[in-house]
Amino acid sequence: MPEIKNLEKTLWTAADKMRPNMDAAEYKHVVLGLIFLKYISDAFNELYHLLSEGKGEYEGANPEDADEYLANNIFFVPEKARWQFLQDKAKQPTIGKLIDDAMDAIEKQNSSLKGVLPKIYADPELDKPRLGELIDLIGTIGFNQQGHVAKDLLGRVYEYFLGQFADAEGKKGGQFYTPESIVKLLVQMLEPFNGRVYDGCCGSGGMFVQSEKFVEEHQGNIKDLSIYGQESNPTTLRLAKMNLAIRGIDAKIELGDTFLDDKHKDLKADFILANPPFNISDWSGEQLRDDIRWKYGVPPTGNANYAWLQHFIHKLSPSGTAGIVLANGSMNSNTGNEGEIRKNLIEAGLIDCMVSLPAQLFFNTQIPACLWFLARNKTGSSPSPLERAGVRHRNRSNEILFIDGRKLGVLINRRNKELTEKDIKQIADTYHNWRNPKGKYQDIEGFCKSATIEEVRKNNYILMPGKYVGTEEEETDGIPFEDKMQTLTAALAEQFAKRSELERAIRKNLKEIGYEF
Repeated sequence: MPEIKNLEKTLWTAADKMRPNMDAAEYKHVVLGLIFLKYISDAFNELYHLLSEGKGEYEGANPEDADEYLANNIFFVPEKARWQFLQDKAKQPTIGKLIDDAMDAIEKQNSSLKGVLPKIYADPELDKPRLGELIDLIGTIGFNQQGHVAKDLLGRVYEYFLGQFADAEGKKGGQFYTPESIVKLLVQMLEPFNGRVYDGCCGSGGMFVQSEKFVEEHQGNIKDLSIYGQESNPTTLRLAKMNLAIRGIDAKIELGDTFLDDKHKDLKADFILANPPFNISDWSGEQLRDDIRWKYGVPPTGNANYAWLQHFIHKLSPSGTAGIVLANGSMNSNTGNEGEIRKNLIEAGLIDCMVSLPAQLFFNTQIPACLWFLARNKTGSSPSPLERAGVRHRNRSNEILFIDGRKLGVLINRRNKELTEKDIKQIADTYHNWRNPKGKYQDIEGFCKSATIEEVRKNNYILMPGKYVGTEEEETDGIPFEDKMQTLTAALAEQFAKRSELERAIRKNLKEIGYEF
């Protein structure tokens, strides 16, 4: 849709010019809150006009009755929170307070939005004339098309902005956003048609959005999915709730530390899709030495990778499957009991497939990443959600599929790559052909290999696809020289950028007191 792409870019270019003195992390909430407000106001107006006309099923309806909107899954927008009311006052110095009051009024009328909407517009540091310009700009987006067209337009704009903010924020941005092509790949491989979907570090909710899109694209019913999530960052959680609310996705997403305070303790999920933060050391491991989740070994206190893996395994239903994004080092690390845990996971038959990804896919890190696909039952003997959707799996209990995707992907800017639709299809089809009884899977040298557990034992339980598919590994630790250099140059660039920012700040401060150099 070229017109949507043009709209996205126009909006971003204009909006980006309006944040000269504001950090992207703060500005994100200013922009996305207004986009959300514009959408729900347009949806409200559409139904308001139908109720006002009072024809057919709307005969005798009251357009100011909140229950009429609730019955149609539309948020009720009080009069002083409607977009036109606010846009008419966009140039007034009180516009910030008017928007905060509007957000507050919407939350009071719609319990599902309680505590979700940003109320930051009256902040004295927020430039009110620029805020007025931003309101006029967002006012040009027409979300009043029919049904799914409007939602899709909003979803596209929202997702584009999330991606752009992740890029602008760098390292911090990745905490709330997983690049869309990686999420699409996870969803295409796991095929969450029906059942319980879980993400214990859900960020802005991208995994859930793609799951919904997958179901719709395959003519399924989104009501067949029950969605559960947890997020430790309260501002990111608000983004997720807005992101899902605009699409009408009903999800049970809770705030809290997933390791210390699991909010879905009794949940057994059919599908888990997650991108936990890589290699985090401050995950409270010391307090959790005797946790029930460490069935396959106690993870090291200095790295949460194997804590995440075991948390997700603990959450799987007897026939559940999971797709987890982790740093490449997780595939061969022997630090702090990790090698022993990996061996135990392999011998327990929990590892289904390993995929190595190309470098440069993430906005927030140059660390090369991989995908772990876990399966509670690889025998094909017990019914699964996919079987209820007409998909059966074969017995692959003595095998692990390895896919080396490092050569895939295309550059979208000088720093970042993304997987193309063709790349996603190639990897997903390989997995499905291997997993399904009539798939006609074949090993492809340099790309994929179905290895026996005995072969994995002979390779000291290392799970790097390059060792199995015939790709020559360039380094003994399994991380290619090219990837190491990218990590190093990215770190250097970051240091230089920080130094430049410091120099600019010093120059600015000196200039303000009359000294310039």
